[in-house]
Amino acid sequence: MTELQRLIINEKEKSGTLILAHTYQAPEIIDIADVSGDSFALSKAAAERPHSRVLVCGVRFMADTVKILSPEKTVILPAPDATCPMADQIAPERVTAFKTENPDAQVVVYINTSTELKAVADVCVTSSSAVKIVSKLEVEKILFIPDKNLGAWVAKQLPDKNIILWEGYCPIHDRLTEEQVLAAKKERPGAIFAAHPECRREVLRHAEMIGSTAEIINFILNSDKEILVGTVRGVADYFKLHYPEKKVRLLAPEVLRCGDMEKVTLDNIYASLKGEAGEEIILDEKLRLAARGCIDKMLELG
Repeated sequence: MTELQRLIINEKEKSGTLILAHTYQAPEIIDIADVSGDSFALSKAAAERPHSRVLVCGVRFMADTVKILSPEKTVILPAPDATCPMADQIAPERVTAFKTENPDAQVVVYINTSTELKAVADVCVTSSSAVKIVSKLEVEKILFIPDKNLGAWVAKQLPDKNIILWEGYCPIHDRLTEEQVLAAKKERPGAIFAAHPECRREVLRHAEMIGSTAEIINFILNSDKEILVGTVRGVADYFKLHYPEKKVRLLAPEVLRCGDMEKVTLDNIYASLKGEAGEEIILDEKLRLAARGCIDKMLELG
C-alpha cells in the first residue's frame, strides 16, 4: 500500500466517509474503497450503510443514482468532469413526445442515463436485470434506451416483444469490432470470450459468455480457462493485480478504456475527502422523486 493510499484510509475513517468504487476504476482505487461493484450495487450499498457522507469513484450518473436513493446523505463526486457519454445521448423531451404519440408503449431506460432521462421513463434496468424486467412488462411495445446494443441483445432473448431502439450506445464497448475479436481468438485458440452486452451484435455472436460486469467477474472467478475479456479494462487490470494465477486477457486494450473513469485519481479522492476538491451532488427534489419512480419499478420487477 502506498503512502497516499494510507492517507486516504486515515482521512475517510476520520471523516466517517463511505468510499464507493465502480468496477471499472483502477485497482489502486478499488483497494481503498469500502465497496466496489456496478453502479446500482454501489447505490444500494450507500442506502444500506449508516454513513452520512459518501464519495463516489465513478462518473456523474452513478453519483446521481446514489443521491436519488439516499437524499439525506452528502454525496461527493471527486472528478466533477467525469461523465458518461451514453447517459446524455437521448433528450428527455424526445422521450416525452414518444410517450404522447405511443400511449400503448412503455419506456425502459438503462441505468447508465441522466437523472432527467430516468425521470421520464417507466422503468430502469441494469445489464443483468434487463431481460428479466422487460419480460415482465405487460405491454408489447417497448422503447429501450439509450443503448441500442444492449437493447438488441434483450430483443433477441425476447422475440415476442416489439422493442424499439434509438441511436444510443456506449462509445467504449461499441468500438470493439468483430475483426478484433476474431484476431484475438485466432491468437489464443481455446480461450473463452466473455463479453458485455453493450458490445455490438456481431461481436456478441462470437462470445461464449455474455453478461454484466459482475457476471463476467464471477465467471472468471469460477473458471480455470483462459478468458478474453470484452469490457472496460478495469476488470482485467484488477485480476492481473490480485489474481495473477488467472489467465485473463483484455481484448483490444487500446480500445477498451474509459477516459472518464480514469479522471478519478487517488489525488482527487484525497483532496475531496479533505473538502479541497470534488463536487457535492445536489438534485431538485421534484426531479429526484420522478427519477426514483423508475428505480422503484425496477426493484419491484427485478
